[in-house]
Amino acid sequence: MFNKIFKLIIAGLIIAYAVYQFIEGNIGNGIFLILFSLIFIFLYFRNEIILLAFLRMRKQDLAGTEKWLSKIKNPEAALTLKQQGYYNYLHGIIFSQTNLTTAEKYFKKALKLGLTMDYDVAMAKLSLAGISMQKRRKREATMLLNEAKKLDKQNMLSDQIKMMKEQLKKI
Repeated sequence: MFNKIFKLIIAGLIIAYAVYQFIEGNIGNGIFLILFSLIFIFLYFRNEIILLAFLRMRKQDLAGTEKWLSKIKNPEAALTLKQQGYYNYLHGIIFSQTNLTTAEKYFKKALKLGLTMDYDVAMAKLSLAGISMQKRRKREATMLLNEAKKLDKQNMLSDQIKMMKEQLKKI
């Protein structure tokens, strides 16, 4: 895994060499190099380790997800702000199975750094609401559930929100 700045430097060098190839008359090489540089530009905006961690998460493999995330040694240097948000979001999901206090810290940090998709923000708020319910903070849980309901535009989390509201009445 490269630092985010190195990815842009490598892409810039490849583009410079592609321009040289165009000047020399090797149009095919230049086009190939431009397309090759797009890989590094794509990986600047979508970190390869986080993409692989999401693939493991999709298969419900939390240990594999944690293994991939552990390969990122310094997230502040290697990731953009949105990627850091998803890094913390994935850690929150992993720790929600074992340590609720740590999971709450990760979810709050992910929300602070920002998540791109409304569904992910709704999921993080729903998880925080569940943690708040476990810690008997009814007002905070109600507020988070209402925010999650507003963000869930495709109604993918509606069943979980209804179930949590029913449980919230029992507190």
